[in-house]
Amino acid sequence: MFRRVPAFPTVVLRYTPPMSNRVRPALVKVAVLSVVTAAAAGCGEVGTTHFAPTGKMTVARGGHTATLLPNGKVLLAGGFGSNGTTIFASAELYDPATGTFAATGDMIAPRYRHTATLLASTGMVLVTGGEGSEAQTAELYDPATGTFAATSNMTTARFEHTAQLLLNGKVLIAGGSDSSGVLASAELYDPAAGTFSPTGNMTTARFEHSATALGNGKVLIAGSVDGSGDALASAELYDEAAGTFTATGSMTGPRSWHTATQVVSGKVLIAGGISGGGINGPHLASAEVYDPKAGRFTATGSMTMARSFHTATLLTDGTVLIAGGASSARVEVFNPSAGTSTAIGSMSGPREWHTATRLTSGKVLIAGGDASGSAELYQ
Repeated sequence: MFRRVPAFPTVVLRYTPPMSNRVRPALVKVAVLSVVTAAAAGCGEVGTTHFAPTGKMTVARGGHTATLLPNGKVLLAGGFGSNGTTIFASAELYDPATGTFAATGDMIAPRYRHTATLLASTGMVLVTGGEGSEAQTAELYDPATGTFAATSNMTTARFEHTAQLLLNGKVLIAGGSDSSGVLASAELYDPAAGTFSPTGNMTTARFEHSATALGNGKVLIAGSVDGSGDALASAELYDEAAGTFTATGSMTGPRSWHTATQVVSGKVLIAGGISGGGINGPHLASAEVYDPKAGRFTATGSMTMARSFHTATLLTDGTVLIAGGASSARVEVFNPSAGTSTAIGSMSGPREWHTATRLTSGKVLIAGGDASGSAELYQ
């Protein structure tokens, strides 16, 4: 588990400011929490969670990426270890058929705060950037061979950027940070050519923002941390046909380290995050919805607790599973139609910097973000 502000006497987090290259947050050992009922927790939760244990990862990691492959397996790559200083080049595969993790080929460079994007045209996974000396490099994972291979470098070094697959098969890489500060630049990766090329700049520099493909040829970019560590409320749209960014309506308030999930209606649910003051700023329980047709955000019902570094996963029934973050084990389900969120219990233990991946079965794999390398399934 990762901690910034201790909530329990035995828990401590180490975290360096976004511009530092030297020390990473530590995965901290915590006592495993049992799944609780509403009566036991005393938190107004409904029933028990639907989590079940699954196999353990080959290494305890957080800040990694998790990508669902065409064969139904999940690729988990990079991240940092329980000592807070080790960055991994290793990767592993989760097989839902056996419920086990197994090592696969290593990346060509250790990475965390990187991105991983499944390429629709090839079935390969594009991995880009990450904090450190390899921040400008990129590589491809081939599921057929279980190996990574270098592809061309990005036009600039980046970490904590976003990578979003476009309708034309290219990947939009936007913002992030390098050794000089927060970036407004963006670029495109062309899988056919294996190269990166510049595209229009964002309207403002952004770091720890969200990027959500809207399905209409546009990508919503929302929130950010600026160079001084303050959060932004502004948002903008990337038009893949024009190759340009334009401002859209602002969020109801500033936030970064939030989640952005497109729901069945086509709207985007923005939940939680930090409202300002850097990594230790106030955590948010609030949520809001972006309407692409109206081009504006409106407030919706809040989560049951304030969260950052959590996950938000669209479920097959159209609701959104919100898990962990803020060093919590608690889980809730947000109903976009009703605009309400309901606490449903807890995971096996607190998680932060974990990943959540919806499998082809509809179950959700929750992996990492604790000191033991545990994983579990929401079903």
